[in-house]
This record gives sequence, structure tokens and C-alpha cells, in this order.
Amino acid sequence: MTREDAPHGLAENAPHDSAENAPHGLPEDAPRDPAHPTPYETVPTGAGEARVTWHEGTKPWAVLALGHGAGGGIEARDLRALAVALPALGVTVALVEQPWRVAGKKVAPAPKTLDTGWRGVWPALAAPGLPVIAGGRSAGARVACRTGSELGARAVLALSFPLHPPGRPERSRAEELLGTGLPTLVVQGGNDPFGRPAEFPDGPHDLLEIPYGDHGFALPKKAPLDPREAMALLVAGVDGWLSGLR
Repeated sequence: MTREDAPHGLAENAPHDSAENAPHGLPEDAPRDPAHPTPYETVPTGAGEARVTWHEGTKPWAVLALGHGAGGGIEARDLRALAVALPALGVTVALVEQPWRVAGKKVAPAPKTLDTGWRGVWPALAAPGLPVIAGGRSAGARVACRTGSELGARAVLALSFPLHPPGRPERSRAEELLGTGLPTLVVQGGNDPFGRPAEFPDGPHDLLEIPYGDHGFALPKKAPLDPREAMALLVAGVDGWLSGLR
């Protein structure tokens, strides 16, 4: 694994972790870009090089690993909100960029290749010696559901789980969600065209609705809550669920 400066392309308001709080497994003097001091490491996998950006928790009891979707990266609003808030609550957040994103490709590969990349990153995620919660948004949520049990995850967090393609409810992916075999939380926008909360089948998972949210948790202008309130609701719900896993 190589440790390098924080990746270029992060927004200027991306969450910053203090340099003295280096994650377990990374040296305190790991190089950082002065503009983006959050440490990250490049991890070789069977699908190419992946990248993990660490947001170290205060006296962490667990690592929450979050993968991105097929249409975006770790800059997604829900991933960033969790990376900002959870470290102060005792959870280290590891944002995982799949090899296809690191390589600059615009189209995600097949699910099997995504799973290969995630499996390859897992030893780095487990290196701190803490329980690891497998998570992600959209396609990343599917990866976490498919692989969580085999990798020894403590639980699964599925953000914007794509229950079906928009307008195609007959092409359900519920089997992936129902088959995790682990404590699972689904966080879903109330207006998500990939599956509204009411469409989800009964099962052992918990489900948190973000009212009016779409697949990226964006809200219509006339929604009675603003984006900050929506992300606060998401963070509080995930924090409460994580606390129940301790």
C-alpha cells in the first residue's frame, strides 16, 4: 500500500481531519496535501488500484467503510456528511474509491468486478483491528450487501439502495438486500426512483426514510426541510443504529 498526499479533485470544503489524528495503520507523519490534510492510501486489488480516504474517529470503536455509486464518487453529500459527523462520535469513516474511479474511467464495470475491488480493499479496512461496518451508496450499497457476510463485516449500511431500475419494479434486487445475513440499515429517499421506502419488502433490515429525497438525497425546492436538515436526519439515524451495534 502506498501513502500519498490527499487526492486532487476534492472540493475545497471537503472535511479535514487534524494531522495528529492519523488512523490506525497509517503513520502520524503520513504525507498530506496542505490543502487536504486527510490521509489516504492506495491499495492494490485484483481490479486495479483502489483508494481509501481515512477520517479518523475519536477513540474509535469501529470503522465504517463507505463505497460510492456508479454515477459519482466519494464527494456524494451523504458520504461527506457521515465522514464529517461520525468521527467525533467514535467511528472512523473510510471512504473507498473503486479502481475504475481511481483510473479516471467514466463507466462503472460489472458487479463482479466491483466486488473484486471491494474484497481487495478489505484487509486495509480491517487493519486497525476494529469491527468493520460495510457500507456504501447505490451500487456501493449493493456491493456491501453481496460481500459483507463473507468478509466478516459487523453489519451493512445501505444508502440509497437501488431496489430496481427506475420504472422497472419487476427487476427487483431485493434478494441482495434480504440475503446479507447481517444487521442492515437502509437509508432511502422518500422520492427515490430506484425504490421508494414503501416499495421495500419486509425483512430483517431496518429502514430510515429521508422525506422528499431523491436517489442522491436532493430535495425539491418546496420541501418543508432543507438539505442541511435532511443530512442531519440521516446522520442522526445512522449514529443511532451504529450505537445499537456496540
